[in-house]
Amino acid sequence: MTTSTRTVPNVNAAAIATFFVFGMNGLVFASWAARIPAVTEALSLTSGQMGSLLLCTAVGSLLALPTAGWVVGRIGTANTVRTAGAVAAAAGVGIAVALMAASVPVMAVSLFFFGIGIGLWDVAQNIEGADVEHRLRRTIMPQFHAAFSGGAFVGALIGAGLSHLGVGLPEHLLVIAGIALVLALTAPRYFLPHAPVVEVSDGGTDVKRGPSAWRDGRTLLIGVVVLGATLTEGAGNDWIAKAAVDGLGTSEGGGALLFALFVTGMTLMRFLGGKVIDKFGRVAVLRASMAAAAVGLVLFVLADNVVLAGAGATLWGVGAALAFPMGMSAAADDRKHAAARVSVVSTIGYVAFLAGPPLLGYLGDHTGIHNALLAIGAPILVALLLAGVAKPLPATQEK
Repeated sequence: MTTSTRTVPNVNAAAIATFFVFGMNGLVFASWAARIPAVTEALSLTSGQMGSLLLCTAVGSLLALPTAGWVVGRIGTANTVRTAGAVAAAAGVGIAVALMAASVPVMAVSLFFFGIGIGLWDVAQNIEGADVEHRLRRTIMPQFHAAFSGGAFVGALIGAGLSHLGVGLPEHLLVIAGIALVLALTAPRYFLPHAPVVEVSDGGTDVKRGPSAWRDGRTLLIGVVVLGATLTEGAGNDWIAKAAVDGLGTSEGGGALLFALFVTGMTLMRFLGGKVIDKFGRVAVLRASMAAAAVGLVLFVLADNVVLAGAGATLWGVGAALAFPMGMSAAADDRKHAAARVSVVSTIGYVAFLAGPPLLGYLGDHTGIHNALLAIGAPILVALLLAGVAKPLPATQEK
């Protein structure tokens, strides 16, 4: 990466701005996720049909994610976040309109662009976070992801409260879209400057870094670990509320509160995660995380009352908390290639994060979404077995 001449206070300002950008991303996402049951009911959809709509979000993001590194290279992380925030806000307005008109096609198109906005936004903020982490020379990526979880927690509580008060989802989303747009346009002004990163060779320079990152074996294996691990987070984000309503017979507000417990577990663990990782190491923490996610998942699914389900959802969230930020830090170990490799791992991880939950919806049509969640035990096991690849590089390879 290019060397910044900014002072420590400037880097700290970038860290604070990045923290708020992560938080707003989580708030926007949870404002949608916590009220999926309301959307399902308003549009009279089955779990499988709702899964198809969620797949629209996944398709949008999966089209945007592979190009995110190129976009950041062209316009920088700040302008990428601004652009992505504007797209996500416009899509939020479209979702509100679709609900008011009870239009599934408008909803599908809006969710497609929502996926594009969220995908671009997420990769850009992770690249910025990796850069800030390197400049500060301490582990802070989990705290950035804690901000995302904290934003999601606030979004889930808002969703539960507004649902209890009978406030419509369209009005809810319109307000969130406005707030997101303002923050996405203003906070990135404090980001670190990003010049195009070049690799110097004997014959000159080469700016085509993407292909080399996609051919790097360690980066791809980290991506596989993150792919399996983030499926646990994505499934929880999209289906805990609906599974609680269908499997336990809770109200929509009760489902949203169980989702809030899941997010609470993630948030607390991410705030503590930096110190835990520094003490025990990435590999040990990643393995323990996957084990906790598996136990929490099984407890949530097999619980016959809300108290046990809440305990399972919380433990599930604790287990899902650190895998993605550890993957980002591992991808960024080699500073020279950090931006490209963070982009690659983000892309691979979000295949599971975005495409996995819709597939669970299809499975849920046959088994019930509550029992369908047990299917994510397999990718959790894969992540557990491959966790060793996240071991930090020797210092000589980080330069």
